[in-house]
Amino acid sequence: MKSITIKGSERESVGKVATKALRNAGAVPCVLYGGDQPVHFSAEEKAFKTLVYTPNAHTVAIDLGKKTYNAVLQDVQVHPVSDKILHIDFFELDEKKEITMEVPVKITGTSPGVLLGGDLRLNQRRLKVRALPKNLPDFVEANISELQMGNKLYVTKVATDNFKLMHPDNTVIAQVKISRAAMKAAQEAAKAAKAPAGKKKK
Repeated sequence: MKSITIKGSERESVGKVATKALRNAGAVPCVLYGGDQPVHFSAEEKAFKTLVYTPNAHTVAIDLGKKTYNAVLQDVQVHPVSDKILHIDFFELDEKKEITMEVPVKITGTSPGVLLGGDLRLNQRRLKVRALPKNLPDFVEANISELQMGNKLYVTKVATDNFKLMHPDNTVIAQVKISRAAMKAAQEAAKAAKAPAGKKKK
């Protein structure tokens, strides 16, 4: 999985006054969990744009000068009106311990059902996976090449040995539904097949 580097500095004070001052200065207060003690730090808000405002999944290298921590984004608090980032929680990675995170779904292949006029519906745009940090995927590939009209693609079809999918086996990733146009064409074809044949000339 790709990594993004965030350069920040440890916070000496974590009170409300100090937090407000950080935000007014264009910085975001953050906390890193997962280690022996939580690490409080801050970084410029613009440093998080490629991490927060993207559909892609990344790990994060938090560079605090004296030490760099490898982590994943855990939670983001955003202002309900301005969409300004208010606070971010990270979780430190341990190379020997599995971690759960969401990654995007990448559709590949061409569905025969879609070629016949069906509508492709993506039921799951992101999936929860659990793996060792080195095995975390950038995305889960969902191949729809075998999806006929009315078929569904379940998570069991994208299983892999490198990571576990944290979803029930009956979770549908994508499906091809019969479109109105295709349904109408099928109905007209059925009517034509049932229509009485013309009288034969003597």
